[in-house]
Amino acid sequence: MALITVRPEGLYCEQGDFYIDPWRSVQTALITHAHSDHARAGSAQYVATTQSEGILRRRLGQEIHLQGVAYGEPMKLGHAWVSFHPAGHVLGSAQIRVEHNDEVWVVSGDYKRCADPSCTPFEVVPCDTFITEATFGLPIYRWDSGAETVGRIYDWWQNDPERPSILFCYAFGKAQRVLSELVQFTDQTVYVHGAIHVLTEIYRDQGVAMVPTVCTSEMPKGHSYRGDLVLAPPSGHRSSWMKRFKHPQTAFASGWMAVRGARRRRGYERGFVLSDHADWPGLIQTVRDSGAKTVYVTHGQSDVVSRYLQESLHLEAMPLETLFEGEGDI
Repeated sequence: MALITVRPEGLYCEQGDFYIDPWRSVQTALITHAHSDHARAGSAQYVATTQSEGILRRRLGQEIHLQGVAYGEPMKLGHAWVSFHPAGHVLGSAQIRVEHNDEVWVVSGDYKRCADPSCTPFEVVPCDTFITEATFGLPIYRWDSGAETVGRIYDWWQNDPERPSILFCYAFGKAQRVLSELVQFTDQTVYVHGAIHVLTEIYRDQGVAMVPTVCTSEMPKGHSYRGDLVLAPPSGHRSSWMKRFKHPQTAFASGWMAVRGARRRRGYERGFVLSDHADWPGLIQTVRDSGAKTVYVTHGQSDVVSRYLQESLHLEAMPLETLFEGEGDI
């Protein structure tokens, strides 16, 4: 019997009677990370890493019934043993290892392999069956290091001291990664949209080093922001919030910026390729490193990745339909 199956509520483990990142309300939900397509409100009890607690409570409600666990700490649920292991995606993100009768499955959630000073690095977890994402599952997606990319962002900011520089990026994970990588370039204050501010303070509470930040709502009306860097979520683009900035230069940081024309379609002057998901080499290397003989591929280019794993690595690989969304404005 498979350890993990897909039910209308989500990924289910019968041996432990729990769901992983369910998309409907359930009794027991194990959460890989706090992005909204993986952590949804309404379940009776949640289990997640202790690092995830602040953002989960912020997003799902302070009163949720949440059990925090340390990375690598084994716990028994029903007849299954479960542990959470670093996924390198965002603060507190985890792969969930499930073991029953010497069979091991790993549900990876979202993950990346490159260095990121804002979260715990990815850990290889050997298993028999691996459930992997495929958000950027095409060979065109290959990332430079975060340090290199944020170095380019810093240069872009510094090269126009006459205008505000507004970098649009996802409020949870991407923004804090930029702020953390900037530490090696500057100690200058960066201004942030309110949606980014509240989550950034949770990162600071977890000891993540970042450049100083000030919420734009705290600044007096008429502040020029001349020569300043401002971080904002994509929802702020072309909104009334933008009226406080005079003739800003704009950019967007996302893995999607690797696609020619994406910047023009979204209306930004610059695009920086920066993702919190694994690129093509990272996806394939992770499957190799896991030692899994069976691989289920979900959200993203699942057909492409499955076919490659079948034909090139001779693995039993197949798409798995879920409601996870990959990299979006979350």
